[in-house]
Amino acid sequence: MRAFHSKAALRRERELFAQHLSQKGLRLTRQRRLILEAFLGGRGHLSSEELYQRVRRKDPSIGRATVYRTLKLLTSSGLAREVDFGEGLSRYEHLWGHAHHDHLICTSCGRTLEVMDTEIERLQERLAQRHGFSLTGHKMDLYGLCPRCRPKRQ
Repeated sequence: MRAFHSKAALRRERELFAQHLSQKGLRLTRQRRLILEAFLGGRGHLSSEELYQRVRRKDPSIGRATVYRTLKLLTSSGLAREVDFGEGLSRYEHLWGHAHHDHLICTSCGRTLEVMDTEIERLQERLAQRHGFSLTGHKMDLYGLCPRCRPKRQ
């Protein structure tokens, strides 16, 4: 479900992050910029450890705490979203400029698929309306066995 990201879109994300930091009285340091670039260049749902390993290849002086704090800043800026797939660790997905999606998660191997279904989206809207809710967002994670793991369990 990854949206096409042009150089202009990436530049806009850098600007948004720099503005967010400025509002918090923080600077876009070289280390934060490197972490931002590694995050924006990644695919899927990265854990802080996975992002740390990616960043460390470019600059071994960056610590885990710096990566973790920068992920929290990316989340509060709206560029990232923290997700939990029941693995006991937080993962982060690129949020800004990406279409809404839900997740199918294999409980055996941990494989995660991003899915979008317009019929399910309509059903959720109708359900909310029936109960007098005005939806502002939602998160749906479906757990089961992927096609590769299902035969192993039978």
